[in-house]
Amino acid sequence: MMKEWATVVSWQQGVALLRCEPKAGCGSCTARSGCGARALNELVPESEHHLQVQIEQPLEPGQRVEVGIAEGSLLRSAMLVYMTPLFGVMLGGGLLQWWQGSDAAALFGAVIGGGAAFLVARLLATHLGEQADYQPVVLQIGLPPGALRLQTENETPL
Repeated sequence: MMKEWATVVSWQQGVALLRCEPKAGCGSCTARSGCGARALNELVPESEHHLQVQIEQPLEPGQRVEVGIAEGSLLRSAMLVYMTPLFGVMLGGGLLQWWQGSDAAALFGAVIGGGAAFLVARLLATHLGEQADYQPVVLQIGLPPGALRLQTENETPL
């Protein structure tokens, strides 16, 4: 199960809108050393991802929740998104190269095959996204933002 913490933006009628902040993969970026992914991450502005999750328990804005998705679903989605267009490029280019026998035809076939395969992948992804296996689930719910209150020895309880 792939897990990530998210912040509740809103909750209405059993649907929570969550904001996830993407993180660099290994944590070396915080140490300012490692593989160089930090330099690439600095080129792209920080972005936030919003997602909706079904949950019956009322949540407050600012509350933290841990969401997860099955690893198999994530891997199948990645295979669909990356491999389908690649297969279309190779198949389209190869077929038109064989049929016409020219590099220009192969290029045209690769573009047409890749575009068609991209549309097929998009259609399949829309269909798969409706299945329960591909939906994120709430694993843990943190305390609401104002639930914890520290009291020092000098303070009197209210």
